[in-house]
Amino acid sequence: MRFAPAAAALSLFLATTASVSTADEGEANPRAAMLIAEGHAALEAGDTQAAIDAYEAALAVDPGYTPIIIALAEAARRDGLQGKAITYYREALARDPGNFAAISGEGEALVEKGAVEKAQRNLARLESLCGTNCPETMALQARIEAGPPARLAVETAEDGTAAN
Repeated sequence: MRFAPAAAALSLFLATTASVSTADEGEANPRAAMLIAEGHAALEAGDTQAAIDAYEAALAVDPGYTPIIIALAEAARRDGLQGKAITYYREALARDPGNFAAISGEGEALVEKGAVEKAQRNLARLESLCGTNCPETMALQARIEAGPPARLAVETAEDGTAAN
């Protein structure tokens, strides 16, 4: 009984230390880094499904490494799954609200879905966080200026609805 306060203090210390070490992104687990590299190679080769598989395996190995989620979002966007990509970007933003790549990527995926107005909010956020000359800001600005994909613009014109 007399060791209970010491045991409680020690367990609190260890729990705090463990949560801090998992929250620290730092470097990816070596196995996850190999899988991330495989995913990047597959994505560059145009094999989005193999890239997604590699990134998901990397996420299973190192679930606390946020760049894996951003890579998954990029692969989903290239596969035409903008809704899924937005979900991944938002998960990355929940972990790191100031992640420029996630803000920009989400904005680009929103434009690809036709939600240009929402993407402009992301652009305003990026401009306030990193300025107008930031690479992520410039990429999102260019995507907004290019507008939604042509197929979406044609579908919208045929339906008589606005692409928001």
